Amino acid sequence: MTDTLLVTGATGFVGSAVARRLLAAGHPVRALVRARSQLDNLRGLDVETVVGDLRDPASLRRAAAGCRGLFHVAADYRLWARRPSEIYASNLRGSRNVVLAAARAGVERIVYTSSVATLGHAASGPADEETPARLEDMIGHYKRSKFMAERLVLQLAERHALDLVVVNPSAPVGPRDIKPTPTGRMVLDAARGRMPAWVDSGLNIVHVDDVADGHLLAWQHGARGRRYVLGGEDMSLKAIITAAAALNGHGPPRLRMPSSLLMPLALAAEGWARLSKRAPGITVDGVRLAGQPMYFSHARADRELGYRARPAAEAFADAVAWFREQGRL
Repeated sequence: MTDTLLVTGATGFVGSAVARRLLAAGHPVRALVRARSQLDNLRGLDVETVVGDLRDPASLRRAAAGCRGLFHVAADYRLWARRPSEIYASNLRGSRNVVLAAARAGVERIVYTSSVATLGHAASGPADEETPARLEDMIGHYKRSKFMAERLVLQLAERHALDLVVVNPSAPVGPRDIKPTPTGRMVLDAARGRMPAWVDSGLNIVHVDDVADGHLLAWQHGARGRRYVLGGEDMSLKAIITAAAALNGHGPPRLRMPSSLLMPLALAAEGWARLSKRAPGITVDGVRLAGQPMYFSHARADRELGYRARPAAEAFADAVAWFREQGRL
């Protein structure tokens, strides 16, 4: 057994931030990458790469062999897919494969990256780790797959006596959002001046590097079998768009759009996406989610892990600066 920590999803937005934070703390890092993964987020980092796939248990066993710890960050974060089964294959069955591979390899501790998408909605105020949630309340395949996966990995951890901690990031924003994620796409479009309207909803915005800090803190101090929200600042969608637009010289959105008017657009966009094989700019699940403000408390992580989150303004500034460096503005 070595001190190496395996990070799945290390080429992605959150995963690369976690890998960088672990390296900065002095941990040797092994990154699981797919054969066709874009490696830009790992360029210049002293990491060992191993080729594998969440759907290939044998490759996961090879990747986990000899590792002291595992950070399972990889996920299929899409609000629309032509084949929804792909989302479950990665998020649900892939998580099962990873945890079982870790059990077989004798990994000392696992930090599993879930999402605030698995949490319930509080009647008043922000939700937290104890807010009740049911599968039937989950909107869309992404939320359903993450809800099911979180419960599955906790069951597997108990069955195999694994030391597993769950972290639930909110809506990360910051540099190296290559794809970008749905939240990153909103920030990018706002900075381009392409978000003239808003709906009455909101998100909890957190800097991606604070999420990475939270992963390390969970590894160091998290209680076995416990969940920790890694959040930041609750903001309305109008405030989010206004903040991102201002960083590139654009004014705030001018039109409040009822979500009922967006649904026909989303249905049309998804219909065209199936024909054109290009992801839609607006999705049915996205419109449905917009009707539920996603506000959360990270008090437990603050109290038990020593977690701290910087102002959302810094996340927007770093994200827009990175998009500008990449020539995307």
